[in-house]
Amino acid sequence: MSRRDFLSMPAPENYVAGLGRGATGFTTRSDLGPAREGPSEEQMKEMLAKRAAQLGTGAPTAYGVPEKKEEEKDEEEDRFQDPDNEVGLFSSGMNYDKDDDEADRIYQEVDEKMDKRRRARREAREQQERDDYEKNNPKIQLQFADLKRALGGVSEEEWAALPEVGDMTGKAKRAREARMANSRSYAVPDSVLQAASKSGELDTSISTDADGGMTTNLASIGAAQLSALTVRLDAASNTPSGAQTTTTSGTATTVDPKGYMTALDRKQASGEEINLEDLGKARLLLESAVKTNIHNGPGYVALARLEEMAGKTHTAKKVLQRGCELCPKSIAVWEESIRIHSQSSIHNAKIIAASAIKLIPKSIKLWQAAIDLEQTPAAKKKICRQALDYNPQSVELWKTLINLTESVSDAKLLFAKATETVPLSEELWISYARVSGPDEAPQILNRARKAIPTSWAIWIHACRLQEELGRLDTLDMIMSRAVKSLIKENSMIKREAWLEQAELAEAESCKGTAAAIVKATVGWGLDEDDDRRDVWMEDAKRSISNGRYETARAIIAHAVSHFPYSTTLRTTSANLEKHHGTTESLLSVLEHAVSACPSSESLWLMYAREMWQSDPQEARKIMGRSFEALPGNENLYIRAVQIEIDSGSFESARSFLQIARESAATDRIFMKSAVLERQLENYEEAIDLCNRGLQNWPGAWKLHAIKGQTYESLSKLKEAHETFNIGTRAAPKAPVLYILLARLQEKQGAVVKARSTLERGRQNVKNSPEILLEQVRLELRQNNLQQAQKIMAGALQEFPTSGKLWSERVLKLEQRTQRKPRALEAIKKVENDPQLFVVVARIFWSERRLDKAINWFTKAITLDSSIGDSYVYFFKFLQQHGTEEKLQELISTATMSEPKYGEIWQSVAKDPKNARKSVEEILKIAANLAE
Repeated sequence: MSRRDFLSMPAPENYVAGLGRGATGFTTRSDLGPAREGPSEEQMKEMLAKRAAQLGTGAPTAYGVPEKKEEEKDEEEDRFQDPDNEVGLFSSGMNYDKDDDEADRIYQEVDEKMDKRRRARREAREQQERDDYEKNNPKIQLQFADLKRALGGVSEEEWAALPEVGDMTGKAKRAREARMANSRSYAVPDSVLQAASKSGELDTSISTDADGGMTTNLASIGAAQLSALTVRLDAASNTPSGAQTTTTSGTATTVDPKGYMTALDRKQASGEEINLEDLGKARLLLESAVKTNIHNGPGYVALARLEEMAGKTHTAKKVLQRGCELCPKSIAVWEESIRIHSQSSIHNAKIIAASAIKLIPKSIKLWQAAIDLEQTPAAKKKICRQALDYNPQSVELWKTLINLTESVSDAKLLFAKATETVPLSEELWISYARVSGPDEAPQILNRARKAIPTSWAIWIHACRLQEELGRLDTLDMIMSRAVKSLIKENSMIKREAWLEQAELAEAESCKGTAAAIVKATVGWGLDEDDDRRDVWMEDAKRSISNGRYETARAIIAHAVSHFPYSTTLRTTSANLEKHHGTTESLLSVLEHAVSACPSSESLWLMYAREMWQSDPQEARKIMGRSFEALPGNENLYIRAVQIEIDSGSFESARSFLQIARESAATDRIFMKSAVLERQLENYEEAIDLCNRGLQNWPGAWKLHAIKGQTYESLSKLKEAHETFNIGTRAAPKAPVLYILLARLQEKQGAVVKARSTLERGRQNVKNSPEILLEQVRLELRQNNLQQAQKIMAGALQEFPTSGKLWSERVLKLEQRTQRKPRALEAIKKVENDPQLFVVVARIFWSERRLDKAINWFTKAITLDSSIGDSYVYFFKFLQQHGTEEKLQELISTATMSEPKYGEIWQSVAKDPKNARKSVEEILKIAANLAE
């Protein structure tokens, strides 16, 4: 059979010209019909698979061969090239055999192995590139990661203090609607127009109809204004602790939350505040909520309580009955039903409780309610045992059963069973130890510690148990073991929590336990490079403010053991013992302090002062030791002189001052020497000492002042005038010299010269409200009120925060009716000034509002205990309106505080005649001189 020519052969079945090049059937105008459709997908798969089988290769990927990896796809980008144009070993697809396939497979394995070797470096490089990109282009959540972590330390009080976000949606629309609603107009009656037309007229007639008009009570208006000012004055000071402050329209009011809630309870109980309309609305809402969701247990409870509040107890019972039927698993509904039925019938309540327990036997609350319904202890025990059969792990049920047991031995048995059943309840273990004897309790606590190794409360109770047994030497060892064990179990609580437990132990009279807790845990979490001393100081101050002095003492002792040469810690420890300890403990602390810090001048002075009050002879020895530790110290010499003066040994005081002038000569030493001679009325010697001191320190204004005052005591006014005048030129920045010179000139009758002196002092001393105050007082003494007010106005513009100037203005330049408003204005401008507080107290005193006056006097003393004038006026007030007990309490407070400042106080204390008087004597003299 002859072979046909290729071009004459018929086309294969389903042949489409150009199909390999992506062509499909097409139709031209010359065609009678559409072109033939190409083969289907199944036919193409069959044909390609048949050809692949003939060639020994796999079918193309698009028709069933599994897809290759991404790395292989990149290597076969040229697989669609023309076979006629292929080059190299595989230039013809017909020459591809099994050896070629094996070669390809071998090469592929080699490539994969090499790729695997380079993968780690490639992945590391890619990861580094991704990290660099993320670092340069961080996401939003990464930018706020640190702030999110910081939110973990926000307390509940700070969360509650966050302001609410206002609703800004539709703000413009609501404002527009509000304007439209307010723009409605109505017809105004003629009577309103007539009244408006006469509103500006002044009626000069007086109505004779006593019943037809209103009478203006000017006294009541004035009283109302005084009351308002009083409230505002109280608001300007600190609010009392435990009260809630709300601000409305610029004024503050103090609300007692406990009294407020008590008043609300009384109103609700009496039904005064129940609004029938609101009650109906609430009933409709709750009924709708119950009907919408019939299985909503809290809805039935709320509706029942509403009906009970309205007095419809029967309706409330029906509501709860329906709730129990529709919500049989709701504990709240059953509890409320038991409660409301127990008010009228205990029997019905027991039936309901039994039904509830049958449905929910695991509910501890329902069992507790059933126990409370029983009347006798035996019945309560029976129910409690039944409850424990269903809930053996309930600590509350075990506690209830144990509390119902009267016998101690039976209670121990129950505790043993309870701790065996619930071994992880530290409360049961601790209670078990408390009811046990001293020999059994440690064993019980050891078993508890093994059962709950993460419990710190068991260790603390073990420590307290040893303290109660008198074994104080074991406390530190127990707490150190506790810390090691808790650290091992990773259950160590924060340092602040340990300090709270120490304060709690001290509050329960376990001072040794508190000290042991502090010693073992106060340094937990603090590194050596931290400011541990400052942190411990703050901890001690916090404990002192809480009234836990033993805890504070332990904290300071621990800090001193780490910082033995810290003068600050030693002083804090001494102050703690002075105010909250004994004299023996104070002296012991000071002895250790001066031994550890011999170069501390303040500690030597404190030691000598405290020793002087108990043993003057020992105080002299202490001063001798201080001279050896700090030779030539000015303050130590002065303190030694003061001790000798207080004991009446003036010759010893003179010898000390003589030694000081020779070894540690200062202007202060010469000043103290002159003051001593002046007190002893050796005026010529005092003047000579001042002259000798001024030769070396001509600018020492105190020497000029003492010299001039000494001449004035001798009635040598000319010499005194010359001394003060020289002093103002030698020390032009000392305002006291100008004031003394002006007073002397006024005493001599030269008022114009006094004004000139004060004006000169005002120009030389730019920042001195004292000179301005003296100018005001000079004009007041000359009855020139208008000029005094003018000077005061300028002074307050220059020194708006000066308490002295405001006090003088309120008391001397204002009328009685205007004093309280001016005092309020002064307190707003000058924050926490004790002089102004005394002024306000004196205003209330003049109005005989004694409680208010006492409150403000107390505030002034609390604010600054070193100002003696506060004690003076308070003492004078208590002489008239106080008791002897209050007077003695004030005297003891003043004696402990040792005030030094205050105009009246200094005028009495620095008077040579009162040099050796006590604080109590000075207080009484100053109270007699006060206005």
